[in-house]
Amino acid sequence: MNRMLTIREATPSDVPTIARFVRALAEFEKLAHEAVGTDADFHAAIFGTPQRAGCLIAEVDGEAAAIALYHWTFSTFLAKPGRWLEDLWVEPRFRRQGVAKALFARLAADTMAEGGGRLAWNVLDWNTPAIATYDAMGADTLKEWITRRLSGQALRSLAAEAV
Repeated sequence: MNRMLTIREATPSDVPTIARFVRALAEFEKLAHEAVGTDADFHAAIFGTPQRAGCLIAEVDGEAAAIALYHWTFSTFLAKPGRWLEDLWVEPRFRRQGVAKALFARLAADTMAEGGGRLAWNVLDWNTPAIATYDAMGADTLKEWITRRLSGQALRSLAAEAV
């Protein structure tokens, strides 16, 4: 049976699906306690002014199958914009059907159309199916880079020291 895969920009009516998929990803990553964003938060980030993020929706036969939520970056070394893929979620029943690769291809094409030079993301070291997919696409592993983050109380404490 041939299934129809389409990829489109999210619309405001997709916000509940986006939030649900992000929560499903957080659960999968054993980080559900960190997924506190509300529908209103996602709406403001993706459709507000200024726009802080974008989201692609993959549909299979008209049913939401996956999301790719991203934001824009800038590489000083390339002196070009890029995209950071924050979240990629494919519903379990749609996996291993080329949905993730199709989302990456669209992200790559959109990045290049904007004059961008880089598409980047993180992956948990135990997520071997995802890592295999990224390896098959030719993605580099940047083992020498360590991601660091300030959030919660550490972020608030440092911000309080601003002059």
